[in-house]
Amino acid sequence: MTARSWIDEHDEELRRALRGLRRQASTVEAWGATLADRLSAGGRLLAAGNGGSAAEAQHLTSELVGRFLGERRPLSAICLSAETSSMTALVNDYGVAEMFARQVEAHARPGDVLVLMSTSGRSPNVLHAAQRAREVGDVTVWSMTGRGPNPLASASDDALCVDAPSTAAVQAVHLVAVHALCAALDSELALRDDRPELEPEPAPNRQIGMTA
Repeated sequence: MTARSWIDEHDEELRRALRGLRRQASTVEAWGATLADRLSAGGRLLAAGNGGSAAEAQHLTSELVGRFLGERRPLSAICLSAETSSMTALVNDYGVAEMFARQVEAHARPGDVLVLMSTSGRSPNVLHAAQRAREVGDVTVWSMTGRGPNPLASASDDALCVDAPSTAAVQAVHLVAVHALCAALDSELALRDDRPELEPEPAPNRQIGMTA
């Protein structure tokens, strides 16, 4: 296959997959609103994935700690697949299945959000991470996967499933979804910052010790 023919085929895959993502735009908007609530209240986002999905998980957390479009306060986000010393120690001591799950157990607190990214939706280490989040309790699990249904989507509270035939197309659309989520979050935070605060009710005018 030539570079030109691959690009043409990839372009067609992306067009179809992006149409599917548009149909899930309400999910992205809902995630943005939820993140605005959780992160403003002191919660954090945890993210993880393997290979290219690890890079996209780190891309997501970097946009939150830094910024996406406009200036705003930094938001708490940790990419578990970027914690190389912890991750390699956990693989060495506990096995691959625990490389994300044990980090979830260490870092996740009630009210946090865990975003897991997997093109197959079947990677054992992300599945174990989703299960550990359940054991921690009150940690919301979202996933971005390839075609559904799949085990990770089923193990999550909500999922964005990209209907595309190749890993390359799924990952490309996941990146669009990451940026869309950041845009939804920033928009929600901006709306909240622009809302005028209610003026306190004036205190009643009481006169103490006065006689008629």
